[in-house]
Amino acid sequence: MSGLGGLNKSPDGVVIGLVQLQLPVVATPEDLVTQTGRICDMVAKARRNLPSMDLVVFPEYSLHGLSMDTNPESMCRLDGPEVAAFQAACRQHKIWGCFSLMEYNPNGNPYNSGIIIDDTGEIQLYYRKLHPWVPVEPWEPGNLGIPVCKGPNGSTLALIICHDGMFPEMARECAYKGADIMLRTAGYTAPIRHAWNITNQANAFCNLIYTASVCMCGSDGTFNSMGEGTIINFDGTPLVTGNSLADEIITGEVRPKLVQEARRLWGVENNPYQFGHRGYVAVQGGAQDCPYTYMQDLVKGEYRLPWEEEVLHKDGTSCGFPAPTRTYKG
Repeated sequence: MSGLGGLNKSPDGVVIGLVQLQLPVVATPEDLVTQTGRICDMVAKARRNLPSMDLVVFPEYSLHGLSMDTNPESMCRLDGPEVAAFQAACRQHKIWGCFSLMEYNPNGNPYNSGIIIDDTGEIQLYYRKLHPWVPVEPWEPGNLGIPVCKGPNGSTLALIICHDGMFPEMARECAYKGADIMLRTAGYTAPIRHAWNITNQANAFCNLIYTASVCMCGSDGTFNSMGEGTIINFDGTPLVTGNSLADEIITGEVRPKLVQEARRLWGVENNPYQFGHRGYVAVQGGAQDCPYTYMQDLVKGEYRLPWEEEVLHKDGTSCGFPAPTRTYKG
């Protein structure tokens, strides 16, 4: 249950608001200032909308829109005015917030970043998207790993961004680090709707974790983002399902203590534990090796698919980006 969208909050509950923000057009620094103000206004709306709300979550691209512009003049910095405005809004309205920004990178393409700010205005989590949606997105691959932070009312939060959620290893890492709520922000458009729903559910069940996910919404005259705010229980059951109504705030309550209980008390389908303790009925403590070739090869820098040579898209030229000349330095 979700407490009627958070209207009936439990003492140990965390009420989450997912903002299906109208997809903006941001082409100039002046547009960026305007959109920053609009997001701050939505923080205020979230607080008025539901006094019990603990955390308001904005989608990927909520600040910059879907232009894929890498102009340094339009990029953000952690110590810049946009982040300062978000901090002030969270502090003023006494609410936690999750925000998206395209972050200036002096050494290459911008990062697609996300931050979580607490209700005193302090940044508690800072993440750079590990898996840009190639070949469409030009962003630098993230280099901060997957951090987690303590959240409201005894929760532990993690944040992944959009395409990250298509890789099951991302949600597993969030759970492995102790997160009981995984936020997933996105700008996805309608063709991804089915994959969006099934991965949000699978990520939750496979890791005994709440997933709370939201996309941008509406049209910018070129693209239509789908909204689809959704909160999934840790057993994979949808608790709250959104829609395609722009600027609606989808709300629901989750209870981290139930995740913590399941992870400690479940036998069958205690997936996070059993992954690293295979067959513990037969052998003491279970097998704790790594039988997965792709993991071993990835660690050695030798990841290679059997069909590697036949892969068609290996850079962004099909989407109008020049072929890169730099190699990755983590």
